[in-house]
Amino acid sequence: MRGDELISAIDHKPKTGKVMARVRHLEADPRASLMADRWDEDWQRVGWVMVRGVARLAAPVNVEPLNQRYPQYQDMPDHDALIVLRPERILWWTWE
Repeated sequence: MRGDELISAIDHKPKTGKVMARVRHLEADPRASLMADRWDEDWQRVGWVMVRGVARLAAPVNVEPLNQRYPQYQDMPDHDALIVLRPERILWWTWE
């Protein structure tokens, strides 16, 4: 999260040279959704949140805070790009 935007890194991986599907989709239509859920055997603890908005691709500048927050990026600090989602609508559901 940066200000009122959600940031997701497209980490550097060996690729076949093709543009990744999520990048192609965003270039064709910038409307995007991010969904997170919480699962539990106790259904009273189940819930989800969905953020809908407009996304854009951004150059990976100043990614050090992102790399520090997520240890899995320590060994591969390069990112091909960032997906920046500006929320327009937030939906959620919980059992209660």
